[in-house]
Amino acid sequence: MRFIGSHQIIKNIGVANSLEMDNSLELDNSPERGNSHDPDKSAERSNSNEPNSQAGLLFGGNSKATHQDIQALLLLVTGMIFFLIAGCTDEKDLSTHEAEIAKVREVQTSAKITTFNQYWQLTDNGIHWSVDSPHQDQLEMSGLQVSAVIDYGLGTDGNLVLDKTLVWPMLRTLPNDTHASLIRKFSSQVAPDIYIDEERVISGGLEDVMFDGQLTLVQMLSTDLKLTRTISVHPSEPALIERWQFENLGSDVLGLRLSPLRELETTLASQGEYGSYQISVDADELNRRLSAGEIVEHFIVYSAKLADEMIYIEPSNALQQRAQQVEGWRSALKLETPDPKINQMFEFAKFRATESIFATRGGLAHGPGGTRYYAAIWANDQAEYVNPFFPYLGDKRGVESALNSFRWFARYMNSDYKPLPSSIIAEGKGFWNGAGDRGDCAMIAYGASDFSLTLSDATTAKQLMPLIDWCLEYNRRQRIESGVIASDSDELEGRFPAGTANLSTNVLAYGGLIRAARLKSALGEPSADLLEEAKLLKSAIIKYFSAEISGYQTYRYFEGNKKLRAWIALPLAFGFDVNKQGTIDALLSEKLWTIDGLLTEEGDKTFWDRSTLYGFRALMKVGELERVWPYFEHYSYKRLTGEHVPYAVEAWPEGEQRHLSAESGLYARVVVEGLFGIEPMGFNEFQLAPRLPEHWDNMALRKIYAFNGPFDIEVRREEEAFTVDILRNGYLEQSFVWDGVAPFTVKL
Repeated sequence: MRFIGSHQIIKNIGVANSLEMDNSLELDNSPERGNSHDPDKSAERSNSNEPNSQAGLLFGGNSKATHQDIQALLLLVTGMIFFLIAGCTDEKDLSTHEAEIAKVREVQTSAKITTFNQYWQLTDNGIHWSVDSPHQDQLEMSGLQVSAVIDYGLGTDGNLVLDKTLVWPMLRTLPNDTHASLIRKFSSQVAPDIYIDEERVISGGLEDVMFDGQLTLVQMLSTDLKLTRTISVHPSEPALIERWQFENLGSDVLGLRLSPLRELETTLASQGEYGSYQISVDADELNRRLSAGEIVEHFIVYSAKLADEMIYIEPSNALQQRAQQVEGWRSALKLETPDPKINQMFEFAKFRATESIFATRGGLAHGPGGTRYYAAIWANDQAEYVNPFFPYLGDKRGVESALNSFRWFARYMNSDYKPLPSSIIAEGKGFWNGAGDRGDCAMIAYGASDFSLTLSDATTAKQLMPLIDWCLEYNRRQRIESGVIASDSDELEGRFPAGTANLSTNVLAYGGLIRAARLKSALGEPSADLLEEAKLLKSAIIKYFSAEISGYQTYRYFEGNKKLRAWIALPLAFGFDVNKQGTIDALLSEKLWTIDGLLTEEGDKTFWDRSTLYGFRALMKVGELERVWPYFEHYSYKRLTGEHVPYAVEAWPEGEQRHLSAESGLYARVVVEGLFGIEPMGFNEFQLAPRLPEHWDNMALRKIYAFNGPFDIEVRREEEAFTVDILRNGYLEQSFVWDGVAPFTVKL
């Protein structure tokens, strides 16, 4: 780890020779004991118990310097720097001085940001929590017809906590609105009774938890009897499977008996879009003698269906199918780096982004999840965030769900150019327009163009071109006198002020023009007019939004905006050089950056992972890898091994950090488009600018299915440059020597 941020330089100077600070930087992997997990409260504790300076937060120590002390020290250091620079008489002196400044910036690798409670450790294919204190967490997993939010952990009473909230998105309730999925919560009490030698097991603790795409919990029910629970959604049927494996670890035979379980609920026909639904929990009776070392399996199936529907669930096969599905995601778009935690976080991001696809009556539809957002699409979550990712992974269902979402949006094109709906809901049958125009056409024009280029299929691109053209024309009709584009709000739908014209809508509209021009060129159509239009919009954006905010020369989010906003990262992500340094410094300043990522707005407590992930991607894209890497590493480690794992989250305090799936797509795109710097330029053509961290010698991204892959990218550090190899089927196809600065073009 080399560099934390400009405000940490000052602290580093003051403590460079302090033994006390050296000790405070030691890595502490032990979690805070005795606290059950509460996302709201834990975030509040983090905000209230730490010093106001993010330098203190990031270093894990407390600064005794006052604000005036720091200002004085900053002036002193600045003066010394100018004096030294002024005294440099040749290039050698200047380079020596720069090396000295670099040393001031350097941070020991062992001083990684550690301000979170680490509960989990890596395994070969996932993560493991060895339970030794009360703690609870929650994760979501999804299949084509069901999604499950699992609350699990060890309670303060020493007993297992295990609640399952199941969502059946295609069993629609009334009124058939955004949140009209059939939902039921099952407590740990909904389970067979367990008897050991005819003595009922009243309670049980928790020894270990593992997650590798399926959730496994291990208990000791007695000195000799071990229970391993494996919980997984059915990949294709409307069911959750819970497998119990009992193992006799003793030397004597044990009597094991489980009572049968038959729970059945039939809903009222008047409450369902498709009539009555049947919800059931089923487990057979078990009564047997368990020899020493013997293992026996038992299954519980939670399912729901139409009252007159016939479904068949074979639980053992369901678990095998889920494992095969996970292995397919694991083997495609494989990240290989010297950091196994980054590799694993990327793998989990692929899982969550891709599993949340549902077989609706209107076709496959990606859904955010969180027990609220299913069988429905949004221009940001689907069109902008996750759809452009699916071609890289090569997941057929993901690609089909992306195409289907664009088809749903295209149905609402109209000759009067009235806004598209805020979301299309109820399996594509209805819409919600409560947020007005959020800049949806900017999101769709950018997302559909990027998706088409990356997929590199001319037939599909021609099918999507009418939607892209319509969205571009809609944007033109929203221009105001200054040349920028007006919208009612942005993707936060009025949660924070966005003015008449906001930065997000405009930068995405610019991105849509650039990507659409490239797409037209790939199709052999004229593109010069779109490029000129993009140039004019970019100039208008710079003129309208450029401002000094909180001491940084950056961008205001809207006219009249006086506070820094997280979305100032967007111009960097789309190649804007104006206000670059001020924007970088503002993003990494204590005014926006916290231990949970970027604040949505300076001075507030709210964070949304989506803007943090855009920030990572943007800063890597513009070559600021070493400055942003400690933050990205901290974020990845915390989301993977901390108090709430193992995915990117939606937001806090809203939603209590739900594992919405499109955010995981954004995490994956940080790696693909930020760390590796891939940007589509045409069919089978992309720019590449891999940013290799200074403490890594190599990295690779394998089985990339975009641009008519699969192909691999390997990056190696050489003495003065980088070698970047493109391989197909293990054979070297192209090799580049790269200086590590300007992106270069690859044609497959």
